[in-house]
Amino acid sequence: MRREAVREYLASALWAMPTAAVILALIAGAGLSSILINPTSPFAFLVFQGTSDDARNLLISIASTMVTVIALVLGLTVVALQLASTQFSPRLLRNFLRDIPNQLTLSVFVATFAYSTAGLYTVGVASGQRTETYPRLAVSGALLLLFVSMVMLVFFVHHLTHSIQIDQVMKSVEKATVKVLESSFLEGDPEVRVPEPPRGALALPAPRSGYVQAVHGSALVEMLEELGLTGRIVPMVGRHVVEGAPLAWVWGGKDGSGPPLAPDVVEELRSAVTRSVRVGYERTLEQDVAFGIRQLADIASKALSPAVNDPYTANQAVDHLATILAALAVRRHGPQSVTDSQGVVRLYVPARDFNYLMELALGQVRRYGASEPRVVRALLRVCRDVAWFSDEAHRAVVRKYVETLLDDVRRVVPQAEDREPLLAEGSAVLDALS
Repeated sequence: MRREAVREYLASALWAMPTAAVILALIAGAGLSSILINPTSPFAFLVFQGTSDDARNLLISIASTMVTVIALVLGLTVVALQLASTQFSPRLLRNFLRDIPNQLTLSVFVATFAYSTAGLYTVGVASGQRTETYPRLAVSGALLLLFVSMVMLVFFVHHLTHSIQIDQVMKSVEKATVKVLESSFLEGDPEVRVPEPPRGALALPAPRSGYVQAVHGSALVEMLEELGLTGRIVPMVGRHVVEGAPLAWVWGGKDGSGPPLAPDVVEELRSAVTRSVRVGYERTLEQDVAFGIRQLADIASKALSPAVNDPYTANQAVDHLATILAALAVRRHGPQSVTDSQGVVRLYVPARDFNYLMELALGQVRRYGASEPRVVRALLRVCRDVAWFSDEAHRAVVRKYVETLLDDVRRVVPQAEDREPLLAEGSAVLDALS
């Protein structure tokens, strides 16, 4: 749990990769400074040919240039973040911070600056006196980094221009969400009923306020098996919890009538819950499929707002949501019951059902866009496509959504020329679902 928390933090930390790049640049500079190439060597053309003053002036120029370039890159990045926040969704900022090309570009620039600045301590000066002997190969390394930085600057402008395009933004969210489904989604069982904690159950409070980012119940299950207890996690992944509120309940027996637990055992249970449930100040996509759906639904909702009036962007967001819903439709949803080594259910973990995810993805779009025929057609198309991948239970959810959508169309579309074709298309979708 701690390793995953550190990995998740470093992935969105804009300082982590540049810091590592600075350290590598200093190590490389120290290594190249110790290499002396004989003038008669066939590799002599690689070394800088100027005087020590020329080398110092070159390093000073590179360092000052990189300061300007770094300021430019940071300014463009801030503009991109502001644009993504105001035009698309504030929940997309984290995706830009996690973008590897952005981090790599900034790392190259910072490494070039650190490499050139560190070289000023050795080039042309020794023991406080001027000297003509200096590490020429290391100066050639500064020139190489300068050319690499210029290439990275052009690449950065190209990448930034594409990364703020709405098509690229939505495709990135779709890919990240589908990746979560493929790598960390745990299928549930709709037949499982999470029990309510009995009267004698022990509440294990949340250590801090925040959002549940991940649940790995192995440590807690081992503890519950050892003590012969049963437990349940209270919030689902992605839900907010307040410090001191119950994060989990544990009890012994069917009615919680077991003997009271010793204080040291209670403390161990609290520690096990902390190791099993990670709470952070923000939602992440690590296990939270609903967060990716929320981002695309935000884009569609903002596009349908009276201030924007961009139904085509809403249709695009719905198309990307269709891919995610199709991937969800082939999986079982609901709470999980985790068993111990003996096959006894020790822990219940709540999870969202397909009805919730369907409403999260398309509910707001239906409410805001039911009066726009093109949006309604896009929603009907998504329902028809998702139903192709669904079993009977999931098709019932889709059927209920289509019926509600058609009720909205009858209520909010005044023109018969607009309304009747939508109702006919919706009836065809209902027939296909049946």
